[in-house]
Amino acid sequence: MIINKDTLEFNKNIFSKNFIRRFLQTESASGVLLIIFSVLAIILANSDLSYYYYLVKNTYLTIHIDDFLLKETVHHWVNDGLMAIFFLVIGLELKREMINGNLSTISSVILPGIAAVGGMVVPAAVYLMINSNQPLATPGWAIPTATDIAFSLAVLSILGSRVPVGLKIFLLSLAIIDDLGAVMVIALYYTADISFTYLSYALGSFIALMVLNLLNVRFLSVYLFVGLFLWYFILHSGVHTTIAGVILAATIPFSVKKSDFSPLKFLEEKLHTFSGFIILPLFAFFNADIDLDSLSVTSLSNTVPLGIMLGLLLGKPVGITLLTYISVKLKLCNLPSNVSIIDILGVSFLCGIGFTMSLFINTLAFSEGADLMFGQQYSKSGIFFGSILSGIIGYLILKVQLKDEVVLENESGKLDEQK
Repeated sequence: MIINKDTLEFNKNIFSKNFIRRFLQTESASGVLLIIFSVLAIILANSDLSYYYYLVKNTYLTIHIDDFLLKETVHHWVNDGLMAIFFLVIGLELKREMINGNLSTISSVILPGIAAVGGMVVPAAVYLMINSNQPLATPGWAIPTATDIAFSLAVLSILGSRVPVGLKIFLLSLAIIDDLGAVMVIALYYTADISFTYLSYALGSFIALMVLNLLNVRFLSVYLFVGLFLWYFILHSGVHTTIAGVILAATIPFSVKKSDFSPLKFLEEKLHTFSGFIILPLFAFFNADIDLDSLSVTSLSNTVPLGIMLGLLLGKPVGITLLTYISVKLKLCNLPSNVSIIDILGVSFLCGIGFTMSLFINTLAFSEGADLMFGQQYSKSGIFFGSILSGIIGYLILKVQLKDEVVLENESGKLDEQK
């Protein structure tokens, strides 16, 4: 068998496309699991079994070794522990895409980057405008800025092969950048009282990880061992632990000298399925316990859930589509191949499916013990209605639009055959 430069390039492209295809399939499948576990949580929380549901959710799990003690509820282990792993995977994906993927060039980052900015700024502005006279509601401004990548891709996958690859990559890139923005918001805004002692320990752990990277250390176990200390120190520093996952991802090497082994790709592939099929469903199960008594259209008369719903339903599509249209008109970037601005509008509505990410930020914005008006339960109704309506509208737009595009392509093909 003769292996030349063209053969190697072909194999590289095939690997890249298969990798993206596997990623999209995993996200779509995990989206179905998210729906199942979310519905299960709502049923249990509003049935006679609610006592047992909350008993499990609030049960303490303890790690006690000599003088070391770490005691958290199951709910907090999921939100502070497993979600740190989820953001580790997000960080790994982002680093890979920036080094050797869809975000590896400045031109490829501009479009989803600008769209992501619009998809965060406008929803926040809508929420703050609606809650301008409610100072206690201000912490919830970031709730409608989030995008649930698993749910969005699950809805997009229903349309099958009619969806252009460029549109899928656009949604994927936008969602990854959006998640990075969420991490920055969590780090800068949703931070409790800072413990500079533990923060200095975390900084020391980060420096140790950077040294390992510079020394070209390839053993993942060493990075993960130091990463555990980083997570523990950040947990006690007052900064949310999701930051630990992103920091750890940034230090894991993409490649190793004199070796074809990629620690980053290996860890990403090992954790990706675990993240999509275990972590996110568990997070949905322990955070989607919406009280059906507060889930009504009348609850939207309150400015908090109304601001969240309109931020997701209107802020997301307006921000993403408008900034995309302006940037293309100004020739800052181009739309992906076979993608129209109407396609972008449909996808922008899908980005309004905030669900798990919005629920996660909701737990940071409002405390469980707060009154109904500014508590987690009330704001969940806005997340629920906003996400559901965004998903339905986005699906309908894309279904009609992509159907028309397929018809036009078929007619064009027939004309070519006749010629």
